[in-house]
Amino acid sequence: MTGLQRRGVTTAMVGREDEQAELAAFVRAAPGGALLLRGEAGVGKSALLGHAAALAEREGHLVVRAAGVEAESGLPYAGLHQVLHPLLADAARLEDGPRTVFDAVFGGVRDDPPSVMTLGIAVLGLLSRSAAQRPLLLVLDDGQWLDDSSADVCGFVGRRLAGGPVRLLVAVRTDLASRFDTAALPELPVAALADEDAARLLDHRYPDLGRPVRRAVLEQARGNPLALLELPAHLADRSGGLPGEELIGRHGVPLPRRLQRMYGTRIAALDEPVRSELLRGALDGAGTPSGSDAFPGTRYRMRDADPAVAAGLLDIDAVTGDLVFRHPLVRSAVVRMATPNQRRAAHLALAQLHRESLERRATHLAAATVDPDEEVAGVLEAAAESATRRGGALAAVSWLTRAAELSENRAGRSRRLADAAFVAGHAARLGQAHRLVHADLAPGSAESPASVLAAAYRALYQDGDVRSTHRQVSAAIERLRDRRTDVGSDEVLTRLVVLLLAISQFGGERATWESTHELLASLGDSLTGRARLFSDTWSDVTRHGAGRAGPVRRAAADLSGLEPWDVARLGTAAYHLDLLGHYRPHLQRVVDREVETGAVATGMVMLHLIMLDQMAAGEWARAEETGQRGLDLATEHGHQLFAAQSRAYLAQVAALRGQAGRARDLQAEVDAWARPRGLGFLTQVADSAGATAALGSGDYETAYLYAIGITQPGEFRPYAYQASRTLLDLVEAARHTGRVEQARAHALAARDAGLPSVSPRLALITYGALAMTAEDEREAAEMVVRAESQPEAARFPFELARIRLAHGVRVCHVRGRAAARPYLVAAAEAFERLGAAGWTERARAELRATGTAHRVPTPDLASLTWQERRIAELAAGGLTNKEIGERMHLSPRTVSSHLYRVFPKLGITARAALRDALSRSDALSRTDAAQV
Repeated sequence: MTGLQRRGVTTAMVGREDEQAELAAFVRAAPGGALLLRGEAGVGKSALLGHAAALAEREGHLVVRAAGVEAESGLPYAGLHQVLHPLLADAARLEDGPRTVFDAVFGGVRDDPPSVMTLGIAVLGLLSRSAAQRPLLLVLDDGQWLDDSSADVCGFVGRRLAGGPVRLLVAVRTDLASRFDTAALPELPVAALADEDAARLLDHRYPDLGRPVRRAVLEQARGNPLALLELPAHLADRSGGLPGEELIGRHGVPLPRRLQRMYGTRIAALDEPVRSELLRGALDGAGTPSGSDAFPGTRYRMRDADPAVAAGLLDIDAVTGDLVFRHPLVRSAVVRMATPNQRRAAHLALAQLHRESLERRATHLAAATVDPDEEVAGVLEAAAESATRRGGALAAVSWLTRAAELSENRAGRSRRLADAAFVAGHAARLGQAHRLVHADLAPGSAESPASVLAAAYRALYQDGDVRSTHRQVSAAIERLRDRRTDVGSDEVLTRLVVLLLAISQFGGERATWESTHELLASLGDSLTGRARLFSDTWSDVTRHGAGRAGPVRRAAADLSGLEPWDVARLGTAAYHLDLLGHYRPHLQRVVDREVETGAVATGMVMLHLIMLDQMAAGEWARAEETGQRGLDLATEHGHQLFAAQSRAYLAQVAALRGQAGRARDLQAEVDAWARPRGLGFLTQVADSAGATAALGSGDYETAYLYAIGITQPGEFRPYAYQASRTLLDLVEAARHTGRVEQARAHALAARDAGLPSVSPRLALITYGALAMTAEDEREAAEMVVRAESQPEAARFPFELARIRLAHGVRVCHVRGRAAARPYLVAAAEAFERLGAAGWTERARAELRATGTAHRVPTPDLASLTWQERRIAELAAGGLTNKEIGERMHLSPRTVSSHLYRVFPKLGITARAALRDALSRSDALSRTDAAQV
């Protein structure tokens, strides 16, 4: 094994033949890939990285080296920028999409921060372009210090390098947790040297070492190359000769800590100016590359430190000539030995060095400042806002918490702690949010508005408590209303108002909403325009939604400058107005980022919104996958309310697809949890799923009972948000059970309530209901034409197909079979594309009654790629997306995307139909071959 091979310093390689051979094969292999070296500190990972880098350079590779920096482990994407900085000149030649992604993350451009997947794809494109002329090797040392966002992207990229000219080599320590622990990259364990190799290395470096000392070093080092190389020199500086317990510590102390102590004795012997120079370098990652875009400025360059070089603490980089630490343990020992005042002085100097880099400056100012300082607190606030917009919500919480500690007055402290708690709550850290606001409460004092906010978030989202949280939040708003002199109360008031609206929405009860509206009316001009919009759209669009579609549609045009929770709130308004299609592209761009590195709770809401739009658009297979992802995420974070909401939506999807048993099971689970808690929002969704499932299976009496559980015929129960959405369900169930008058009354009530002016979907189903219940054929035909001519009718294929089916049946009875066929064919084809099993069979039966046999689409296997065909076969065999991904080295989400493209090519809409579709195609192929 080598001694140390960091930054150009090399010694002879002793041992490690197996590791060298594996690294040589990795570098020379035709396909690219990734490899993770894992071992304890000092075991020689850096030496092996240097060996691989030198080999790659001799083989003609472009080699880019980087290293994690402990001081920057909290800066989102700082590590990724260091890795990519030498290549970013190529980014200017990329297409607009990838270049925009890098600008958003590194360039300070205000745009949608990308998800890990989006950024990872852009990185793959950049690496591919950089490796166009010669192979590329990325070498990342000390990966355990990489910030979480960067590590996630590196893991994503590393899993997708197979088959190309790019390789990624990462080294991490076993004693420190990192995101690479779950990155699923191939690993090369780096263990201690065998006894024989350890003795050879020691004898090679110290041939004249006395036998007693040699034996003691071998015993203490236990095959760790760093210890073997450093201990003899350490012993030579001490009088007495043999190392004892006091020399390098007890055997029970981890070796890295004992080595740190050893370095500490050398550091203590240096003069104060040299130690200060080392401290500034240690706190700023001296010797590692630095960028110039999102992280401008250069790292601190150590000078006048020759005694540290002589002491074996620093080396001279062979390429740049800079002084660099001999090993990360030296850096750690320097910081550990410094006094608090010394560390603060060093951080202050570094804050001045990085005055042009907001987040680096904030990092050092936070550590340098002891006494309250409003200017520093303001810098930390600005850094928190920057981090939030780039997907670093957890870093933002840390900076806001520190800003609160440095506030010069109680009002500023309270405001910043409230901001930190607010961001923590949206990051699914409800316990942390609760602790933050309670840190601001004096013993025996009344709860602050921020503490009420945090407690209500926790009670609502973890246990679905709408009753007590409504009382508590209402009382907090009343206190703020009556005491409007508090600095910063406007922001807290708005947050409380929005939370009260969310509580009222989940409650779904008239009394709750009337209490909420009465309270909000008392706020006068203190209520923001956006809060008024949410109040109208989240409560009852039948009564308050008219005229609100325009503002919601216009807001969708510029979402990039908004905080993620503001986007989710607008998206909720868009759902109630059936305008989610305008928001889904943005939601799909940012949801992965929020789920993976940002506001996780907001990401759950975004997943619900994406799922709802997928359901409306007829993308039911994708909706089910999105819903399952949301359910898994909510369960993982203990958000029982969102978990129940996911189950309710999954029940609706199952009902739409004709999976009556699954729909009933999910419906029962949701109802049992939600009804005792008074969660009318969820019980209405459950009843809606029950009605849809019953209609699909032809059980119209049951469907009618579920529908009138939401609202009675001829009226739209106030604040029952499913009342208008289930208009067709109630009308069809009433018609099929002989309740013709009730069906007609309900359709007329929809018209008289002005539903067509509220949303495009409500216009479609209102005209459809009027057509179904029309008393003469002229009105029926006119209403169907109005329904079909709605500009956005095609965005709601299930409702449009139901209207056509009902009208086709009516036309068949009145005008004959030929006139009915166009409506019935269109309905049957739509139901088949959607995968609405029960509805498909009903439409086929009506078609057969007209003398037309509905043609089953022939699968088009020839249009499938080899990869699509293989994925389809594995899915047909019963494998899950995860299992398919493991076999084909793809992510589960990539498998899902392939299947989504396969379904229309095979003329199916569901996974369950894959086996039959493939069998039919094979049978046709054999028939064709026989005829030839």
